[in-house]
Amino acid sequence: MVFTSTATVELDSDSSSDAIWNVLSDGWTYASWVVGTSRVRAVDPHWPQPGARLHHSFGVWPLVINDHTEVLELDPGRRIRLQARGWPTGEATVEITTSPTEGSSTRLTIEEDVTSGPARLLPKPFRQAATVPRNRETLRRLSLLASGRPA
Repeated sequence: MVFTSTATVELDSDSSSDAIWNVLSDGWTYASWVVGTSRVRAVDPHWPQPGARLHHSFGVWPLVINDHTEVLELDPGRRIRLQARGWPTGEATVEITTSPTEGSSTRLTIEEDVTSGPARLLPKPFRQAATVPRNRETLRRLSLLASGRPA
């Protein structure tokens, strides 16, 4: 694992980029692929357009905390940049990109780092050591969900 400015994870998926974007564009699937999210409570009707919010909870019942994730930037079919809130821990900026590989496969990349809150006090190597395994599983789940969807 190389420590850069953000924790970066890549996964080559057998799913097409279109199938992956079908999942990313459906805010109600968020809790199915984002590790740590326990439920989605509401999704703005214009999700995933910039400014749209997805209202989620994280934690294990009955100790769940309600917060939201907001779309900061969107390049449809290629990149989505999110501000994920998880207070009292803090906030993180997350960027997910897709790029075609051979055949109908897709390379998924996720980059994340804490941008505010108490978790920012942890040294970057410790933050990344916790984030990389979680995001590896997040991409695996996203890929599996996409494999069951039509392109």
